[in-house]
Amino acid sequence: MTTGDIRRARPDDVPEILQMVRDLAEYEKALDEAIATEEQFHAALFGPQPSVFAHVVEHESDGRRLGGFALWFLNFSTWLGKNGLYLEDLYVRPELRGTGYGKALLSTLAQECIDKDYGRLEWWVLDWNEPALGFYRSIGAVPMDEWTVQRVTGRALAELADR
Repeated sequence: MTTGDIRRARPDDVPEILQMVRDLAEYEKALDEAIATEEQFHAALFGPQPSVFAHVVEHESDGRRLGGFALWFLNFSTWLGKNGLYLEDLYVRPELRGTGYGKALLSTLAQECIDKDYGRLEWWVLDWNEPALGFYRSIGAVPMDEWTVQRVTGRALAELADR
């Protein structure tokens, strides 16, 4: 059975979402960094104050119910004076790419922005991920070349906190 319906994630989706996160991490050559647990995902997505949100595409095949997901959270633009939607991960199972599921997930998030008056939809993509870059250009996404991502993590984070 194949539906391709996009819906909000439910608690029983967490194991499959987490597996797809690991599949994405493996593709991005960072599987050892994907250490999140189901408990953490349940708390973040469905706890008393959810900090992230997810949409999934239903596609029942080979004992799996989901064909992909989009996990996102709100950010804020001081220049626009309103929230934006930051897409943390977009993933469609490799065998389902080209079906329109990725575009449907992004379209759903764009509609979320329109419905809630969010100022923008944004995400990062690895510069070597040519299939994703081509797909994003095809839907009108533009690179933010003048910006450089900065990150503090691990030991450097702890040291910064001690200053």
